[in-house]
Amino acid sequence: MELATIVVVIVVALVFDYTNGFHDAANAIATSVATRALAPRTALAMAAVMNLVGAFLGTEVASTVGSGIIEAPQGSSGLLVVLAALVGAIAWNLITWWLGLPSSSSHALIGGLVGAALASSGGVQWGGVLEKVVIPMVVSPVVGFLLAGLVMVAILWLFRRGRPRRLYRGFRHAQTVSAAAMALGHGLQDAQKTMGVIVLALVVGGYHEGFDVPWWVVLLSAGALSAGTYTGGWRIMRTLGRRIIDLDPPRGFAAEVTASAVLYTAAFVFAAPISTTQTITSAILGVGATKRLSAVRWGVAGNIALAWILTIPMAALAAALAFWALRPLAA
Repeated sequence: MELATIVVVIVVALVFDYTNGFHDAANAIATSVATRALAPRTALAMAAVMNLVGAFLGTEVASTVGSGIIEAPQGSSGLLVVLAALVGAIAWNLITWWLGLPSSSSHALIGGLVGAALASSGGVQWGGVLEKVVIPMVVSPVVGFLLAGLVMVAILWLFRRGRPRRLYRGFRHAQTVSAAAMALGHGLQDAQKTMGVIVLALVVGGYHEGFDVPWWVVLLSAGALSAGTYTGGWRIMRTLGRRIIDLDPPRGFAAEVTASAVLYTAAFVFAAPISTTQTITSAILGVGATKRLSAVRWGVAGNIALAWILTIPMAALAAALAFWALRPLAA
């Protein structure tokens, strides 16, 4: 029975990974599609491949998610905690996808873990949540906004005498590289979160010791995220690529380069599971503000910010409800 529960948890984790892919596909390619640097299907195929590659570049974030957010619960009821966390995260992903809001799948998963742990009277590592989630959640959008603005100002100054048509054509070509870098960062960050949850389930079930990620978990997580990305999240893509600001190729390039740099730094230096959604959205806002403040549709940005604020508590609530619904199965 316990082995069957572990299998169910792994399958649901891969479903979450898939929803993460199509929910967050816009993060990697919305700017390139909006500026017509890449055709939508070409962009999705490229993003899917780079997501796959990025998932194999590290497991530090997976260890943070698996061991640094909640205390590993025990037994069959512990597996229900992990399962409920995934159900809560999937529910919030689907709600925000339907509304076209680029919320964070990463924070939905973390909120789900916290909510399920609290519902089961389990332990939450509040120090880890603060250090690895809350502080990066506040800092990364600010850094993304400011850094993207500085990068855009540098581009405007360096190419101030260039011919607009030639510059736009050149930056469209450059965006194929920056979009690939963004997709690589997405795979590096987001696939690892699913890896961490699967390893947590294996540890709880007694089928794994420590939080090193087995190769087959990396492969499954990478494949599910890549497949979800190729499916594409068109609703959210329209929000990021068109509704916040009308992007041109130089601004799209600056946003992608900045977001990629923040994602790599968070993963390799701090092992922090930051939100790719927050990172690219704040970078888009940063490059847009260099045009003029009125060029940014701040009402849309406000709706996105509200979704960011609500993600962790709402996913936690959904996970808690899921745990209470599933609890009779552990009896």
